[in-house]
Amino acid sequence: MKACNRDLLVLVKDEHMNEKSMERELEQLNDLLFHYETIDTFCTAHEIFDVNKHKTLHKRDAIQKVVRQKELKPFFFICNKN
Repeated sequence: MKACNRDLLVLVKDEHMNEKSMERELEQLNDLLFHYETIDTFCTAHEIFDVNKHKTLHKRDAIQKVVRQKELKPFFFICNKN
């Protein structure tokens, strides 16, 4: 598995969890995030509000085009659908 450089805060109820089981839990969580953090899932969960044109972008290709720009244009807002 590709090593990720991310910070995770994991809260555990079981204070008696040993180091090996904690490491296994973190590996599983990292593996899960690696498979689900894709541009497709990002585009499914987000939409873009273009206040200049009074439009909402829902299509995957349009969202990818905006997200891949170096700087977001003024009055473009990336919003999570949740």
